[in-house]
Amino acid sequence: MAAAAGAVPVPVPVAVAGAEAAGPGEEAAGAGPPCPGPARLARLPLARVKALVKADPDVSLASQEAVFVLARATELFVETIAKDAYVYAQQGKRKTLQRKDLDNAIEAIDEFAFLEGTLD
Repeated sequence: MAAAAGAVPVPVPVAVAGAEAAGPGEEAAGAGPPCPGPARLARLPLARVKALVKADPDVSLASQEAVFVLARATELFVETIAKDAYVYAQQGKRKTLQRKDLDNAIEAIDEFAFLEGTLD
């Protein structure tokens, strides 16, 4: 039974303990394309996110909830910038994102101003 305890997805207690339910017209945190096996609330591997957090010398401990929130925020950020960059790809009559599409999105959208010069 010890192996079964390690197989439980980490975000499950977070969702049960304090996550808000999605209202009408809103997607749930784990909504997305169906995947085989148990539903995942985060698509990024939480163990890797935790390893990145712990790589910061200023961080000594990171709770499961904090790691989950960081993973989910990262997913939402990547989704947002990809959608905005895709608009520029469509203007170029392409379906594949290129670096210039990301550059255009970063230059045009104020929310991404902090990224200016990072892809150089």
